[in-house]
Amino acid sequence: VQLVESGGGLVQAGGSLRLSCAASGSIFSINVMGWYRQAPGKQREWVASITSAPWTNYADSVKGRFTISRDNAKNTVYLQMNSLKPEDTAVYYCKLLTGAMEYWGKGTLVTVSS
Repeated sequence: VQLVESGGGLVQAGGSLRLSCAASGSIFSINVMGWYRQAPGKQREWVASITSAPWTNYADSVKGRFTISRDNAKNTVYLQMNSLKPEDTAVYYCKLLTGAMEYWGKGTLVTVSS
């Protein structure tokens, strides 16, 4: 299984970005996809998850600003990020749980300038 993230970049505070993560390979139809992020000097933290149902869940720090969605036909998960803040600056990683396995993408950098 491979995960490829895209959509990161530099944006001003208050702006928006949409991240994508495309999964390929042997993926069970019942799975969970999620986004995590790691800021410089900090531990990786969970941002949002979406099941194949789909049910969604968000970290308090992004609730109301970020929206996770998925296209099952394309095995792709999205993260729409609005009202971005400088503290959202991080490398964003996609994670897939399928069967008993978990897979990670290599990350995409999001930089929010003040």
